[in-house]
Amino acid sequence: MPRWSRSVLILGLLATPASRAQVFRYASSGDLITLDPHSGEEQLTISFKQNIHEGLVRFDANLELEPALAVSWKIVDPVTWRFELRRGVTFHDGTPFTADDVVFSFARQKSKTSATVSYVSSIKSVRKLDDFSVEYVTDGPDPTLLRELVSHFIVSKKWCEAHGTTEPVVAMNEETYATRHENGTGPFMVKERLPDTRTVLVPYPGWWDVPHKQFNITRAEFRPIASAATRLGALISGEVDLAYPVAPQDVPRVEGQHGLRVIKRPELRVVFLGMDVWRAESLDMPGSGKNPFRDVRVRRALYQAIDVEAIRAKVMRGMAAPTGSMLAEGVYGYDPALRERLPFDQASSRRLLAEAGYPDGFPVTLDCPNDRYINDEAICQSLVPMLARVGIQARLNLQTKSKHFDKILKPSNNNTSLYLLGYGTVTHDALGTFLAVMTLKGAGSGFWNAGRYSNPRMEELVQQARVEMDPEKRRALLGEIQRVHKADVGHIPLHQQMILWGVREGVEVNPDQRDMVLLRFVSVRR
Repeated sequence: MPRWSRSVLILGLLATPASRAQVFRYASSGDLITLDPHSGEEQLTISFKQNIHEGLVRFDANLELEPALAVSWKIVDPVTWRFELRRGVTFHDGTPFTADDVVFSFARQKSKTSATVSYVSSIKSVRKLDDFSVEYVTDGPDPTLLRELVSHFIVSKKWCEAHGTTEPVVAMNEETYATRHENGTGPFMVKERLPDTRTVLVPYPGWWDVPHKQFNITRAEFRPIASAATRLGALISGEVDLAYPVAPQDVPRVEGQHGLRVIKRPELRVVFLGMDVWRAESLDMPGSGKNPFRDVRVRRALYQAIDVEAIRAKVMRGMAAPTGSMLAEGVYGYDPALRERLPFDQASSRRLLAEAGYPDGFPVTLDCPNDRYINDEAICQSLVPMLARVGIQARLNLQTKSKHFDKILKPSNNNTSLYLLGYGTVTHDALGTFLAVMTLKGAGSGFWNAGRYSNPRMEELVQQARVEMDPEKRRALLGEIQRVHKADVGHIPLHQQMILWGVREGVEVNPDQRDMVLLRFVSVRR
């Protein structure tokens, strides 16, 4: 064969669909906040980092716990857990993984600047026994420790010290070397990071679990595309293999396209409204000396002013399940008896407002993201006229998720009166939601509690649930916590969100209920 013919043949083989099939391109509505493993406690960010970083344990494809950086563990006494670490593991820069990294990672994640401290909040200390064994000592018995350790990402002590990142950043917009660079032990490593544009991952050839890997992709390209129409166009044109979420109104269009399908599944996330209940004076009523949301009658009035069925049918096109529970069905501790909502009753809302001293209503700013949850902007736009009908004059403040979170969350002094959020606990346990969203007291509490809601009885019950090891007694406690919160209208749940993923033919991906794209379970075959 002539030399030029051989070259053409080789180039042709390199350009075949079989070779391109191993490149996986996907897009979501927003970008990850940071690469720092202990900052940016937000679902998309955490899910992305699970491709890079690992904990001592992990969830398998069926959300069952299995060993990761630890090969085994045992309970030495009610507050002491001993872990045997995996040997032969290296970080992406080739540095060996040892017990020193585990001890360092605990201290880093437990620091005052960590946004993910809730996952290690019950841990009192971590002690090195030898290079490949450690002991975790908890403040008390901890029934959810292993689930929490899935998000206890282990980092390289040597790497963090070399790059001046021994502590995570506080603010979401603060930059350090760790916000754009990584050095994990996971199956993928970052090749390119252009915030708000593109992040490229490639497999780590030294990954300890390569013999059992389930993926075939050689490159993964993630793109944030805020516009649902643009994201859909990228899927239809073949620019991306997976686009999520698909807007509910676009589901029929995707399903009508040859070679495309929509994966639909209930997600472990509830979209809800939170209210400022801690300030004596509302940010929106300066000089009044009043904060309406401190009165449970006002919170109930707001709740009953919202027509969630209209949101489900018109905004979400049926792709949402209205709920009166802050827990999604599928979370451990969920009680179906608490799913029933307060009735939609605008007359009752006006009466309650009058009883509370607001017969003409009051002004309030409604803070909403426009690129985080399915149809979040449209949901908030629909809420404004509903509230107006009972006299609540809501001014809509729409922002990207990074600006939204920076405004309403710590350390920005919870600069909000009324806000939309969605939350789904990555531990699959009710305690994760209670700590992050619904309480303030105790280690690791309150990061997503932008309105600083706190009920003394709830706080007491949550502390009991944190150490109760008996499953029957613990489930009873989890149910009682929800009943106290529901009666007090601490938050206003709207609906359980659906996973809506648009996928091209030949892409094998199976999202779990956390709405996470875990690349170690992705294969592309064309």
